[in-house]
Amino acid sequence: MKKTYLLWLCLSISVVFAQNKQRSTAAIAESELKAASQLLSVQVNPNTQNYDITYHKLEFTLNPTVKFITGKITTTFTAVTNMITITFDFANALTTSSVKMGATNLAFTENNNNELIITLPTPLAAGSSATVEVNYSGVPPSNGFDAFVQTTHNNSGIIWTLSEPFGARDWWPCKQDLNDKIDSIDVFITAPAQYLSVANGVEPEAPVMNGTSKTTHFHHGYPIPAYLIAFACTNYTVYNQTGGTPPNEYPIINYIYPEDFASVQPQLDETPNILALYETLFELYPFHNEKYGHAQFGWGGGMEHTTVSFMVGFDRQLIAHEMGHQWFGDKITCGTWKDIWLNEGFATYLADLVIENFDGVDAFVADKAAMISSITSVPNGAVYLTDNEATNVNRIFSSRLSYDKGAMVLEMLRFKLGDTAFFQGMKNYLADPALAYGYALTPNFQAHMEAVYGASLTEFFNDWVYHQGYPTYTIAAQNWGAGQAKFVVNQTQSDASVSYFEMPVPVRIHGAGGQVADVVLNNTVNGEELIIEVPFVVTSVEFDPERHLIAQNSTITLGNETFDLDHAIAVYPNPTNDYLQIQMPSTTALDKVRVYNNIGQVVLEDTTSSINVSSLSAGVHYIDIQTSEGVYHKKFIKR
Repeated sequence: MKKTYLLWLCLSISVVFAQNKQRSTAAIAESELKAASQLLSVQVNPNTQNYDITYHKLEFTLNPTVKFITGKITTTFTAVTNMITITFDFANALTTSSVKMGATNLAFTENNNNELIITLPTPLAAGSSATVEVNYSGVPPSNGFDAFVQTTHNNSGIIWTLSEPFGARDWWPCKQDLNDKIDSIDVFITAPAQYLSVANGVEPEAPVMNGTSKTTHFHHGYPIPAYLIAFACTNYTVYNQTGGTPPNEYPIINYIYPEDFASVQPQLDETPNILALYETLFELYPFHNEKYGHAQFGWGGGMEHTTVSFMVGFDRQLIAHEMGHQWFGDKITCGTWKDIWLNEGFATYLADLVIENFDGVDAFVADKAAMISSITSVPNGAVYLTDNEATNVNRIFSSRLSYDKGAMVLEMLRFKLGDTAFFQGMKNYLADPALAYGYALTPNFQAHMEAVYGASLTEFFNDWVYHQGYPTYTIAAQNWGAGQAKFVVNQTQSDASVSYFEMPVPVRIHGAGGQVADVVLNNTVNGEELIIEVPFVVTSVEFDPERHLIAQNSTITLGNETFDLDHAIAVYPNPTNDYLQIQMPSTTALDKVRVYNNIGQVVLEDTTSSINVSSLSAGVHYIDIQTSEGVYHKKFIKR
């Protein structure tokens, strides 16, 4: 989902754009958490875990001017264990009139725990399938979710639904947790004939008239979780577009309030361009056999219902965010609410990529700066949720953590891996047959990124996803001989859960003649000294000018000391247990190394810059370093 935001005239892209982006992310998350601020008791219902749903036929009768629903839900399911009853999540406020299996009426109970419990006519063995039909009606509750809303726009009635994360049960009997996607659905909406209905998927046939009523049928043939099933009904104007490229073209169908259509149409015209960008960066639109589109509704933001995003307005970034969910959230859905960043952080980053590709580097940098400012406004907080946090809608849809920090983690991963590996890893993740049109957990994504990186990313994910906070860097720089500069990197952490944030650190250097170069400090420990090849004498330095890192109040200073080769030659680590490294300018050649104990005896000789001192006794030792520029004397401690 995405938060609403106001479009301001961009008088200064570096300032005003960043402010607008900040409002955007916060507003999107606000809409997606749907004003449910209390700690929710709704979790995975253990009473629904003994079956898998394969098909729903949802038949609704309604009038957009009246908050009331009459429904018939036909559900085909397969038993996971032997069953004698089946339980659906179902709001107490709704009333079941009958339950059938074929022509047989079944006994049922609606308890006070928002459950419908149906007694099967005979025990159902594990692996067997059955179909039940539930008939019900009532006024869906308003309990903080607003999952089923009846209201007006310009004096016209409208009904729309929005079930994320826990609201599907408020308007139909379902299994609403995240562990069971339905293979396919058919939705039939019967309403007064003057209204247009919209739902997931496509219309296999024209609406059927029956007196003053009209029944519209939608079929969706891809796996879908209960919370992404939605419909809306009002006096829409329809605007058709085309997405994709031959032979993979597909319809884009937009359902817009008539009073807004003239102003909205130019905004909607961005939709095919954004789809084309995502298809270029990732893969073909995942539901190209059906449609993409939008339906206007009254909530303050947007919601990524599969194949049709529900939107309050149609600015480009809202369109981009909800569209991004079709890949990350709808095709591959987070397997638990603890992994919500796989939905929201990814959709946020895809919308950021629209800024990068459509508006340029400066706008992208301003966008990232706004997210970093949000993330570092509080010293703690992880991307990945705890069990307790995963029942709190405010925490699930935290704009600072699930959205902004999740997106910036992807930016840092991209910087660490490089564009080629990063985007290939994203493509591989989307194409994984074990995940596609199913569910993913954070380790599934990590494994794909490690495969393209060729090394472990455990340290990265521990620091930036599972643990909390961010670093503040203090870096000292100095010209260090011909064609080199020395950097000493120190870091403090905002939260004790991370002992050190290991990350390549980008630095931009400038020369007196206007030269500019970007260098990367591959920093892993505090106080690390790094000598970098530079093509000119450095006169000024910048820390992370393109905002690749989550960091706060970081500084980098350039010293003006005269170059001294004696100081340029260093030994580290000091103290050491095993190996002693000799660091010197690249213009200096090493001839021989001689190590003495504290009584002046030669105990080791070598000709390399990496010396194995593990056999030496503990204590202080002295080292003569013979070079092409002379002999230099150092001392070190053997532990």
